[in-house]
This record gives sequence, C-alpha cells and structure tokens, in this order.
Amino acid sequence: MSVELPRKRIIGYADELSVAPGETIAFKASCEGLENYEASIVRLISADLHPDGRGWIEEAVASPIDGGYPAREQAIPAGSWAIVPAKPCLCAETFSIAAWVWPTTPMKGDQVIARRMTADGTRGWSLGIDSDGALSMQIATSGGSVTVATGVTLGKRVWCFVGASVDGESGTVTVWQRPQKSWPGHDATAEARSALPGHVDAGGLPLTFAAAFDREQGDQTFGTGFYNGKIEAPRLYRMAMNGAEAQARQDAPDHQTSLIASWDFGRDITGTRISDTSANQAHGHVLNVPTRGMKGHNWTGEILDWKAAPHQYGAIHFHDDDIYDCGWLTEFSLTVPDGWKSGIYAAKLQSGEDQDYIPFVVLPPRGEATADVLFLMPSASYMAYANEHSASHGGGFMQSFSNGLSGLSAQDLLLNERPDLGYSLYDVHSDGSGVAYSSRLRPILNMRPGVTNAWVGPAGTFPWQFNADLPLLDFMHHHGIACDVATDEDLHDEGLGLLSRYQVVMTGSHPEYYSKPMLDGLQAYTERGGRLMYLGGNGFYWRVAYHPDLPGVMELRRGEDGIRDWVAEGGEYYHSLDGSYGGMWERQGRPIHALAGVGMAGQGFDSSTYYRRTSDSHDPRAAFIFEGIEDEIIGDFGAVGGGAAGIEVDRCDYTKGSPPNTLVLASSEGLSDTYYPGPEEIDNASPLIDGSQNPNLRADLTFMETSGGGAVFSTGSIAWMGSLTWNGFDNNVAAIMRNVLKRFRDPEPFPEP
Repeated sequence: MSVELPRKRIIGYADELSVAPGETIAFKASCEGLENYEASIVRLISADLHPDGRGWIEEAVASPIDGGYPAREQAIPAGSWAIVPAKPCLCAETFSIAAWVWPTTPMKGDQVIARRMTADGTRGWSLGIDSDGALSMQIATSGGSVTVATGVTLGKRVWCFVGASVDGESGTVTVWQRPQKSWPGHDATAEARSALPGHVDAGGLPLTFAAAFDREQGDQTFGTGFYNGKIEAPRLYRMAMNGAEAQARQDAPDHQTSLIASWDFGRDITGTRISDTSANQAHGHVLNVPTRGMKGHNWTGEILDWKAAPHQYGAIHFHDDDIYDCGWLTEFSLTVPDGWKSGIYAAKLQSGEDQDYIPFVVLPPRGEATADVLFLMPSASYMAYANEHSASHGGGFMQSFSNGLSGLSAQDLLLNERPDLGYSLYDVHSDGSGVAYSSRLRPILNMRPGVTNAWVGPAGTFPWQFNADLPLLDFMHHHGIACDVATDEDLHDEGLGLLSRYQVVMTGSHPEYYSKPMLDGLQAYTERGGRLMYLGGNGFYWRVAYHPDLPGVMELRRGEDGIRDWVAEGGEYYHSLDGSYGGMWERQGRPIHALAGVGMAGQGFDSSTYYRRTSDSHDPRAAFIFEGIEDEIIGDFGAVGGGAAGIEVDRCDYTKGSPPNTLVLASSEGLSDTYYPGPEEIDNASPLIDGSQNPNLRADLTFMETSGGGAVFSTGSIAWMGSLTWNGFDNNVAAIMRNVLKRFRDPEPFPEP
C-alpha cells in the first residue's frame, strides 16, 4: 500500500528582503501542475500553532497586486561554473589545454573540466572526466568525432596535472594526467593518444570551465555536465605537447610566445571575474558562486591568509549544486505605498489548498524612524539556516541530537527532491564539502510562517528562527507599542546610522551570524547610550561576510572552533568575499559577553525549563524590571519546550568579558542531560558536562548599564520569546518585557557604570 505525501506546488521568492515606501519589490514564482493562482499582500502577526498558542494571525493589506495570475513552472540553473566569451584568439588548429585539478567525485559520471563545444556536441572539443573517472578528451571534427581517454581513474581529493593537445598537422590528439603525488599501488599517471578523423573548428564558441554550456533562457544561463572539485591555473597554448612538456611550461615563471591564455584564479577572489594574465586578456566570469580563496596545488601550509599569498590560493572549488539567483521571470511587482507601517509582510500565493508565503520587510521611509523601538530581524541567521537539510541528510545523528524523532514537513520532502533549491550553511554539497555561501534569491522554504524545523523539539514541533521571532511582533501589536523593523542586511549596509535613530533596539531569538559592520554598529550603539534588548541565545557567535557585488549572498567559513556541522579545510578559514578571518567572534577577541553580558553556554533540543530569581534581582538597580512581579520562578511555561529557558542558552561569565556591573537576575534550573556545551567550552572530555550536571551550562537573565546612559537587558535563551504570548500575554515573562520596554523607552539616562 502506498501513501501519497503532501507536496508543495507553489514556491517563490522576491528580489529584495526589505523595502521602504516608494521602493519596488519584484516577486517570482513557479507552479507545478497548476493553471492559475491568486496573489495578495498580508501583514504577518502570528503563526503560533501550539495548542495553547495565539494561532494564525495575518492582516490583509489592500495592494495593486491583488488578483489572479496565470501559473507557470520555472527551472533553476543550479551548478557553478565559469564562462569565457568567444574570442578569435582562443581558436587554433594546433593547441594544448592544461590545468591542475582536485576532483571530489571522480566516479559520479561525465564531468567537464574545460570545453569549447556546441551544446549538441557536433563541433569543438571538451576535456573532462568520463564515467570511469578517467580523464578524457572528446573532439568533434570535420570528419567525425573521437574520444580518447586515459582509462585510469583519477584520485579523489588528490591534485593532478591534466590536459590534452591537438596536433592539426599530424592529425593526433593526446590526453594526459600526472598526479602531484603517487603511492605504491596507487599511481594514476597515464597518457593516451589517438588519430583525428578531420579538422577541429571551435570558432565562435565560448570556453567554459566546470560545465558545458547548455542554453540561455531569458536571464538564465544553464549548464550541464557539472564538475565537482577544484580547478587551478588553466592554460591554453598554441602548440602541441605531451604531459611532461606541458607541466614544464606550466611551472615556468615567464609567459611563452605560444601562450594563448593563462587564467589566474588567485586574482579577483572577492568578485566574479576570472582573469587572463596573458596579452590576449580573455577574461571571463563565474556563475552561481563557486568557492574561491581555496588552496592550490602549491600551497605550502606556511601562509594561511590568501591575501598574503594569492598565488598559493589560485583554485576555485566548483559544485554541481551551487546556486545564487534562480533568475526567474517576475510574476508581479509592488511599489510600497506611502503610509504602510513598518513590519513583516508577505506576498500570499494561493491556488486551492496549495499556497506559499514570500516574507519581506517594509522599512520606515529611508533615513527616518516612525517609532522609538526597532526590531532587528536576524535575517543573516535565516539565511544561514535557509533550506536546511540536517534532519533528512543527517541520519540518526540529528534524532539522537534532539532526543526525539524528526518530523519531516512538505517543505522538507520537497527539498529532498530538489537539490537545485540550494542548501543551508549547515549542509554539505553533494561532494561532501561544506556549504560556505547562502543566497536569498531563491525560494527559502523554511523562512515561512508556520514552518518548523524538523529536528527542533519532538517531531520538529518547536518554533524556530523566523517563526520563533513572530511572537515578539505579536506582543508589540497586542500592547499597541509602535515598532519599526529592519533586517541584518540593512544593519550591514547602514551600521550605526540605522541604529542611532532608535531609543531601543530588540534582537530576535537567535541572532547568531554577524558581519563586522553589523557588530561594529551594534557595539557603537550600546557605547553611545543606546538601549539593547538581546532576546535570544547563541547570538553574535559566527563571523560572516556579504558579497561586495552580488546582492543577497552571505559567506561563512567554519573555522577552528565552535559548534560546526562541517569544518573548513585547514588553510581555508579566510572569507573570499572580504578577506576577513572566519570562525567565531569569541576567538577573534570579541566575545559576546562584553557586548551583551552573556555568551553561549550550550544547547539542547528536547525541552526547555524555567529561571529562578537570584539575589541580584532584588538590587535597586533592577527594581524596574520586576515591578509588580513577586514570583521567584520565571517562565515555567511556553510554546518552546514548556519553558522560557532553553534550546540554546547563554550565561554570564566575567572571565570571558562580561562587564563587572552585570547583574545576574535569574538563572535556569533543570536543563536535561541532552544539553551539552559547545566545543569552545570543553577543555577535556568528562561525563559531567551535560546540562543536568554542569553548573556552567545555564541560561542567565542579566542587566547592565553602559556608557552614555545606555543599558543592555539579555535573556540568554532562544526559548524566551516562546513564553511571551502564553495565557494571552498575562504571564511574568511578558510582564518583565513590558517593564523593561517602558524604562528603556524613557529617555532619562541610566546611571554611568
């Protein structure tokens, strides 16, 4: 008996994440098996699906886009590669093509390394890996086609010098592979030769690396035959050579007269260009953000920063499942009318029971504030988790990790079927390498109202990321407190200029990923009298970078420490987008403790617990926080595991930089034995490190004053917001929030610490 599982048939995305009144946002959609759909704009208030929760609350907002639209299915041009436009200088009847390669899936099937051939294979040449994992050269001549292969499988993750030459005079083609290192019984060195049945003509054809050109469709460029692995220093010569001769020339410091083109992937690492250093200047560009700033075959291990030795970082790692921009046609565009309140909105697409929400933020007018409170939506964290596959690809590990079974949704099932939708920064590519880039120019199926993470809580029932933050807006809406909304990208672009317009800045439940401009802006804000409400856990943990040229691309290099689902290769810890050192902010001398009073202590995903007040909570400095609250136990309820303290928790630690004036108002009790500290907290293995036995693994509720009359209130827990709406906002967590907001909005300066 077969069971038909539910399937999403409408998916979409927008070209912007945040827009101000007067600005335009374009929406893209793809529909499978539908004829039409209805579109409208809604303002999102709540998507709380807990049995005791607030339920689903959205407000319809009349807009010019409301109405019906014809449905169409749109393809995604996934896979990274590079293109050099056709140039006469690339044409030669006698030539050699050579490069260093580091294949990661040599046995995955036919893969292109370098190619100048028509899409139908009737004209030109193609150097690649065949179905046996061996190097091969396919040539379509005037007299027919021929393929010559070495017949020896290339080593996996082993540098190898490869290439082929075509001798138009003698009518022969030679192909070779020369590994950088061989082992007894594992020598992949090989060379093969064959006669040509006619003349080779590749005139007017582009040169591609790591894939074959398939077709152009609107603004999309599709490839096929994708290669997984690194390519370094491809060169094209106007002469025929064998492997030994080609390698001798490859290593020569000067450019010979026979050189047609020499591409140096160690240049322009921060951008999309690939530079030809020869006189012909046959430059090209990469598609779908392959990983750059990668070690080459000549990396010595002595220099770890690609900026200091770009010649040792001349490799690009291509993947068959990279994606930047789906490039879909626009279904409809919205120019945000004047007068729309700042908040989180969504384009709602619906056809019968099939629907999708495409969230976006409406900002206040550019350069203005329409409230004294700003919710800083942690969009960088949403991007880090975008289309996460951990539950389905992690096997039993994720279930043991969360102490329960995973609950796969329709979104999870679709992601399993559609690798072209891309991955999160917690996933690995099809070749096992870590995903270092995330883009928002694609459908992000887990950034949707009502969608939970498959492994957070029993059967994935706890709200997470986007849905875990909506209760804050529900709280503000319920109490009639005006609140502007901006995204992490807005903070990255504007820094202190954005924050300085507000008396109070509130974070989301999990602001884990921060670029330097973001962190600098927030730190400057608190040092100049701003009031920060850090309402989550595991915040400001990883350093990220944004692409200088491509909107909506973020990079993460998971370095030497921290909680990591994958680890970057040694020597590849520096971001390619801005050259900064990747990894944890704490390991770069900027622990969150100094900013927020608390920092990451540990995590667990089965249940949450409560806080118990400490003596500091009775300090006169904290009297305003507990006004009208007599309870000793805070937050023993909530939609996230039954309590306000849990999931990922932060503690005050004066040895790590928590300011000496930090008051610990309350601390969690009763975390389960499936809570564990991060690797940065473990100096040695011990059976006493779990949440039930480790006093350092806890959530602390803290308060401190800052210079300039400012202050910081921190909850130290991702689960905190899940308790806000409990019992119709009549609870001690909501009461504390009201008290803190009331005082923080008061312009009277706090006493200097």
